[in-house]
Amino acid sequence: VAGTGSSGSANGTGTSASFNKPEGITTDGTNLYVSDNDNHLIRKIVISTGVVTTLAGTGSAGLAAPARNFARGYVLDGTGTAASFYRPTGITIDGTNLYVADFSNHLIRKIVISTGVVTTVAGTGSSGSANGTGTSASFYYPRGITTDGTNLYVTDSENHLIRKIVISTGVVTTLAGTGSSGSANGTGTSASFNRPEGITTDGTNLYVAD
Repeated sequence: VAGTGSSGSANGTGTSASFNKPEGITTDGTNLYVSDNDNHLIRKIVISTGVVTTLAGTGSAGLAAPARNFARGYVLDGTGTAASFYRPTGITIDGTNLYVADFSNHLIRKIVISTGVVTTVAGTGSSGSANGTGTSASFYYPRGITTDGTNLYVTDSENHLIRKIVISTGVVTTLAGTGSSGSANGTGTSASFNRPEGITTDGTNLYVAD
């Protein structure tokens, strides 16, 4: 569909465009949206034409530490290519917005597709496992993300947890996992995972690549 087969960040059509370790992908049926991990970008591919553009990201790692961003001339939240990410991984869509697991920033980000506006939904920007609302909650290398349209579900990989975020309020809770690595079946926080990665939903259940 797209990519030269060598690392790069060029926009273009089909195999003239390039990526660097693309990880997550989602679609609205017309376009593909890709988290271009080592380019620190979110890319858009028009399915019918193969045209690849950059939807969001500076192309350099934007750190959650504001002082370090300021010194480098970056902003974390912003519009399109003025916003920055640090190794984005999982990506999902609710039809209007994209939600991105901003892996190395320990954040969950939102991109309004129509405008490219990027905001932070949840996470302090430092690793942790605290539940809470929005930027008072913390994650430790969030990797996978999916949505049922009302909530986001995140594989919080280094915390060995599955987290839930209510989209309308930003409230973050722990849905499943003890917080320690393991393989136990059980209910909620009595079950255990070991660096869970991929996650998807059929509307009733979640399925996790543990």
